[in-house]
Amino acid sequence: MQAIQLQNDSIIEIATFLIRRWSEKENITIEISDKVETITRLKENKVILTPLEKRIGNNFQKYRQFRTSLWYEAMRIKYCKKILSNDHAFGFILNTMETQRVEQLGRKIWKGMDEEIIFNYTYMLVSRPQLHTVYGKARMVEAFYQYFMFGVIKGEIQSSSWEKIKNATEFAKKIVRQAINEKRDTEWIEKNVTEIIKILDIDSLLTIPVSIAFMKAGMALTEEELLKTLKIISKNKEGDIGSVDPKAVLHGDSVYHEYKVLLNENEKNENKGLSPETIGMQIPTTKNVDETIIYDRSLINGLKMKFKEWKTGWKEQHLRSGDEFDEESYIEGNEPFFTDIKKSIKTKIVILLDHSSSIASDAIEYKKATLALCEVLSFLKVKFAVYAFSTQNRSMVCWSIKPENVKWNNITAKRLAQIVANGSTPLAEVYDKMFPMLQSKRPNIFLTLTDGEPSDSDAVRNMTKSFRGLGIKMVALGLGPNIVRATTIANNLRHLGYEKTVAVSRLKDIPNKVISILDV
Repeated sequence: MQAIQLQNDSIIEIATFLIRRWSEKENITIEISDKVETITRLKENKVILTPLEKRIGNNFQKYRQFRTSLWYEAMRIKYCKKILSNDHAFGFILNTMETQRVEQLGRKIWKGMDEEIIFNYTYMLVSRPQLHTVYGKARMVEAFYQYFMFGVIKGEIQSSSWEKIKNATEFAKKIVRQAINEKRDTEWIEKNVTEIIKILDIDSLLTIPVSIAFMKAGMALTEEELLKTLKIISKNKEGDIGSVDPKAVLHGDSVYHEYKVLLNENEKNENKGLSPETIGMQIPTTKNVDETIIYDRSLINGLKMKFKEWKTGWKEQHLRSGDEFDEESYIEGNEPFFTDIKKSIKTKIVILLDHSSSIASDAIEYKKATLALCEVLSFLKVKFAVYAFSTQNRSMVCWSIKPENVKWNNITAKRLAQIVANGSTPLAEVYDKMFPMLQSKRPNIFLTLTDGEPSDSDAVRNMTKSFRGLGIKMVALGLGPNIVRATTIANNLRHLGYEKTVAVSRLKDIPNKVISILDV
């Protein structure tokens, strides 16, 4: 199996896509933490994931566990009314029963998950502690969990306790079945947890020791050991999931193709990270930010419809001569011939976004417009890169949002969403930092979006001259609160050596203005 490890950016990207797809909720954000087990915080629309390297097995096996645990969290988001803490017996038991309920509900929709569920159960069982290592009443809860989830316990327990475990498990399974059949929710199951507490003869506030997979990080099973455990799980879960082939489950062919694609993309991104573009630039760390707030779907879809002809590459035009004759146009006195004209955008463009403090009040709308622009440029298959500048800790920072050789996706959108507008407009300093990269890449157009006067006009004028000396067309788009102010800003920018300046008073006009600049 390949030893290459996925980067966190790649993991977050696939995790965000999958959990939003599975849960059918678009504003879920993903965070990776090695301090907690995988957990969903419903009120925050957040899922915190255990990193792959903290899981058991080889890299592919870790990915399969990660992917399945993500599916369970998506099903919790979809079906659970609440998720309690696992620190105490009551919440631990409720969450355990809910795991079974959401699993059965989710399997009705995602029928292809059965083999991965069985595989995940195998590693869950391996990661659970031997009962003799759990002390006090917590041993009863652990034994209940193991028997309820896996149909087997690890170790021995007193006969009197064993009867309680079996009775509690039987009652819990009955409640879960009833909840599914009668379409009951979390709150109904919660009312029955007290009965399980009584059967187990424990306190509902009993502290539950942490027992999670990454406590045995790095431990690997031989294929024989894994297959043996798989057979036990397959047999015990046959009543819930049906018959599966343990050998097919072990190989995971249906997921391996997906994993291989991710590895290939990950390797490409690692190589890209060594390019000159990263020199002097900072890449925003992927944080727990909801990028969906800067997606204006109506604006994006409207723009895509408007420029659809460029996407297809052809446009029908009526002329005095052409490929075909149109009788109706001739009768109406219009040009009677029509032909298909090939359209294309071959321009390479670099976009620099001003994130000084003056845009702070309109930051969301500004980002919506620029994101829509990026979506359309990606839709039109234009080669483009996006950078931004702001002030952080009293120092100017130039941010790499999207290098030219990286696709526009939700990770690049997250980078844009999390930049805080702050500081002045040190445009010359930004240009100086970007000069080596642009000297290497030589884009056709360097477009700057700004709403203010630069700190040093003379220095900006010298830098624009230097860029033009490289054969780069320097364009500036002036943003203003009204058409008068926008035009004034654009006129002022014209005196700084830009070959073309454009004025915009409505942020939603940004994409149209930029598209009009491109050579067609």
